[in-house]
Amino acid sequence: MMVIPAIDLKDGRCVRLKQGIMSQETVYSEMPEEVASKWEEAGAERIHVVDLNGAIEGRPVNSDAISRIVSAVSIPIQLGGGIRDMDTIRAYLDLGVSQVILGTIAVESPELVEEACQKFPGKIMLAIDARGGRIASKGWTELQSLTPVQLAKRFDGVGLEAVIYTDISRDGMKTGPNLEATRELARSLSTPVIASGGVSSLEDIEAVLALEGVGVIGVITGRALYDGSLDLAEALEVVEKARGPLIDI
Repeated sequence: MMVIPAIDLKDGRCVRLKQGIMSQETVYSEMPEEVASKWEEAGAERIHVVDLNGAIEGRPVNSDAISRIVSAVSIPIQLGGGIRDMDTIRAYLDLGVSQVILGTIAVESPELVEEACQKFPGKIMLAIDARGGRIASKGWTELQSLTPVQLAKRFDGVGLEAVIYTDISRDGMKTGPNLEATRELARSLSTPVIASGGVSSLEDIEAVLALEGVGVIGVITGRALYDGSLDLAEALEVVEKARGPLIDI
């Protein structure tokens, strides 16, 4: 299982929000590329980047910061926020982003997600963001009637690299991930799932690790890393121990 540090971009800066509320921000760095380098040096296998302004406006906003992050590290970058058309997907992949994360467009134009998976195999992820058991889109500002399982099943088998599940009510709150909802979603899909929202301790990492058997392949964490309540190297060590020793045959 991967432990994936998150870098959320707002006005070119690395910030964290509480429950996705744009006004509830804490600024952690004016130089997000330096943050990305820090996580790579600590052992991260990939970094999760979100263009928060882009998610609200429906178009790329923090492209300069994203370009600097991609140039600063050698590990894969998975990117979401404001990606609503094929040209934007292509532009980010050409920039060097490894995986593009689609969210709102999956609700508004599901056929575009399928087309993207066909054109860019292994490069497309789906963001399933939920509040109160319902899908939230457009930067988490609009609630849909769909449930996470209903939306995810719509795309199961089309070639998604993974589904990222976030319980918005827990995001940035350090209250622990929604394990039951994550388990339910993973059991419903053949597509791998990445857990997100509320991860704040080594115990949370261990709890998500226990879901590997149902298809959870990673966990995203942000605020806990920035305020020091979770140490990335220690989290990675927990995961490495769970993998067990390599056996030479």
